[in-house]
Amino acid sequence: MFSTTSAEISPHSELPTADALCRWAARDRTAGRVFTRGAAVAVAAPGLSLRDRLVVTGPAGDAIPLVRDVLAEVGRGYRPFGDRGLVDALVMAVPELRPTAGFGWMDRTGAPAVRPDGTAGWLPPAAAPGIAALLDQAFPHSYAYPGRPGADDRWAGIMPGDGSGTPLAVAALAWCAPTVGLLAGVATAPAARGRGLGRQICAFVLAEALAAYGTAALVVDDGNTPALRLYRSLGLAYRPLRAAAFAA
Repeated sequence: MFSTTSAEISPHSELPTADALCRWAARDRTAGRVFTRGAAVAVAAPGLSLRDRLVVTGPAGDAIPLVRDVLAEVGRGYRPFGDRGLVDALVMAVPELRPTAGFGWMDRTGAPAVRPDGTAGWLPPAAAPGIAALLDQAFPHSYAYPGRPGADDRWAGIMPGDGSGTPLAVAALAWCAPTVGLLAGVATAPAARGRGLGRQICAFVLAEALAAYGTAALVVDDGNTPALRLYRSLGLAYRPLRAAAFAA
């Protein structure tokens, strides 16, 4: 049962926060659910980037009881996901939760900081086998792959000059929300690294995302120093996040 201070937002109601992370999580208001308590907002998003996620924001005093209520409603399969300090406080309050390693959310709103140079472009559906072959080689742990639910929105690539079927670099817009375009599946062929192709594919997809959605974002591992340096050079701001899950 929900406490009397927790409330679910109607699918037709306006999201009660401008937070980009919550806007991204609330991408599918027909399947997802939005809850509030005081100044805290929690979005239960099934299948978001391959997992059932509970994105939460707001002060810990409101967010912790809200998350307890929502997990009792939607089930423990949902993973709390949000600002690192807030998730750390939640883990302290709910000892059954286990925290993940830290990672980052990076986003930008407005005009691109770097204009693409024309070497990258959108790929046709027929390019899917070549995209998958590159990911298998360069980024096999990518959540985004052609054909996966939500990750087959649009793939961009830089093709070799000889016209062969395997791209030199790829990136996708996947699990996008109406006002947030998410970059995913960024990969460059090992033999083609050091030529600035990753920068150009990201510059292209960022510009397209900003034009289409207004905000562009991505998720990056804290230990991926080259990627963090690249994304900062493209004008994205870093936000430290963490997730948590109940032990099996």
